[in-house]
Amino acid sequence: MGETYESAGVSIDAGEEAVERIKDKVRSTFRAEVIGDIGGFGGLFAFDPSRYRQPVLVSSTDGVGTKALVARAAGRFDTIGVDLVAMCVDDLVCQGAEPLFFLDYIAVGRLDPDHIEQLVEGVAEGCRQAGCALIGGEMAEHPGAMEPGEFDLVGFAVGVVDRDLLVTGERIERGDVLIGLPSTNLRSNGYSLARRILFERAGRTLTDPAFDGAHHSVADELLKPSVIFAPAVRALIGAVDVRGVAHVTGGGIPGNLARVLPDNVSAVVERGAWEPPPIFAELQRLGEVSDAEMAKVFNLGIGMIVVVREQDAYRSLDVLRSFGHRASIIGQVVAGDGSVELV
Repeated sequence: MGETYESAGVSIDAGEEAVERIKDKVRSTFRAEVIGDIGGFGGLFAFDPSRYRQPVLVSSTDGVGTKALVARAAGRFDTIGVDLVAMCVDDLVCQGAEPLFFLDYIAVGRLDPDHIEQLVEGVAEGCRQAGCALIGGEMAEHPGAMEPGEFDLVGFAVGVVDRDLLVTGERIERGDVLIGLPSTNLRSNGYSLARRILFERAGRTLTDPAFDGAHHSVADELLKPSVIFAPAVRALIGAVDVRGVAHVTGGGIPGNLARVLPDNVSAVVERGAWEPPPIFAELQRLGEVSDAEMAKVFNLGIGMIVVVREQDAYRSLDVLRSFGHRASIIGQVVAGDGSVELV
């Protein structure tokens, strides 16, 4: 009997079944600008330039890192797609862009339609929350390069903003206020250190309590989906003079806030202005991690920081809280050298 693609480890039938399963999930994200249906060689989006004076397209790509390993170990794939969308669209909004459409790429060792369906459901949910359309993607089966059960998940987002409304951070000045939008979990950053501390150093299992007194497991904690901030920040940009936006991902608050500061100012962040979720204290205790290392690796409970004028601070809090975010003033801008200090 001759060789076949199936005998080499690639199942076209499984791929076709997976596509059929995800069609309705993908369609649930469509906006009015989407043309056609899934299955074409490219996703079609009828961009309307009349809505803008001088439109600028903004693009972003990201993955979910080693959070994927936790999902695989737990056998739970229905939330991690939300993280993927969050990582991409919350980068776009840092420059003021409205997320328009999204594409995903899923690589697997062996294609399991159940697995793919769960992953894409998470991506679709993230797109619905962000208000962008999932207009395309790719599933790739890589026998030999990846083991059965292994997967990687990557996303690509495109947004738009009027050129004169780009948020660049250039106008940030001394006296401006820092407003933090809380994150209830690690989001998708720092998982290599978190996994090392919890599983290798502390010997925890996925079914153990997440921390002392917790009523949920380590798996529940680590697989909480990321909050998506883009809609709230977009609304804020339309309401007040937003001078800078920083998405707190790898590099933590100091590394990401510094990216939007001009060279003649610094930011002072007051660590007592919010209460970090308990998982951060647990990781620091179990791993004997220094304060500086914690701040460099993890978001510490702040997923996004917006910089506004002092006179706009309370209006900003009202707008952000109307979207369900328990936003708070966490610091201020002072004369300086572009640095960020946590005090």
